[in-house]
Amino acid sequence: MSVIELLATSPALFVGACLVLGLAVGSFLNVVIYRLPIMLDRQWREQCAEYAATPPPAPQAPFNLIVPRSACPACQAPITALQNIPLLSWLALRGRCARCGARIPVRYPLVELLTGVLSAWVAVRFGFGWPVLAALTLTWLLIALAFIDIDHQLLPDSLTLPLLWLGLTLSLWGPQAEAAIPVDLRASVIGAIAGYVSLWSVYHLFRLLTGKEGMGYGDFKLFAALGAWLGWQMLLPVILIAAVVGAVVGLVLLAVRRQSRATPIAFGPFLAAAGWVVLMFGHEIVGRYLGLFPAHS
Repeated sequence: MSVIELLATSPALFVGACLVLGLAVGSFLNVVIYRLPIMLDRQWREQCAEYAATPPPAPQAPFNLIVPRSACPACQAPITALQNIPLLSWLALRGRCARCGARIPVRYPLVELLTGVLSAWVAVRFGFGWPVLAALTLTWLLIALAFIDIDHQLLPDSLTLPLLWLGLTLSLWGPQAEAAIPVDLRASVIGAIAGYVSLWSVYHLFRLLTGKEGMGYGDFKLFAALGAWLGWQMLLPVILIAAVVGAVVGLVLLAVRRQSRATPIAFGPFLAAAGWVVLMFGHEIVGRYLGLFPAHS
């Protein structure tokens, strides 16, 4: 029996494999979350220098998602393969660098654990089949976008636009039985258009009324991508969940951190979280509580 046949016939093994795969992908997502904004900053500086006809920045060592090799930020000691096993290495090292003893941020294993758990949950929800690959891809990209937005209030085009086009492309294969994705082409295209235009309109209306910018263009693109993946019917649940959770979190931050109401709060993480919730439970939510679609059995 081949590995594929074994995974197809053993749900428990398939879920376990997705858990392990998710932990490994989570380790890579940590790299993406940290390095991609730095890579973009370098590109923008070079483009600004070229546009302004000023001397370009001094040449720098290659820096991308592959090189340089991961190292301790405190002592620059390279991280070996044994020290880079998702979650387990952090636990074995007790959260400290093996060489200098500097603390390793707990967020790294948390991102790995989150990615692993959500990947396993997706496997339980979708089961064996190609729709689960699409759902896993969406999940991983949403995690990366959420954490980058938390750190930098940035939703990179290099992630949102491929996510949008991938959702539209998958819709060419039409809806799959008992699966939330892909949706049909019409729902996907309308969802992408409606997602972008709706937040674009809210942005400009808010700016017209207050003279301030309430969100960034990356939010429009992410909402458009969610519309492409989930269909226009799911846009309302996504934005309602994101808005309610965002408002609650904002009020908590204002109370706990005593921040000003003018302090910007990234909206992308709430959109990403709401999109994932609707991916997993959207048809049940809409079918049972809004009466628009029949819930899956």
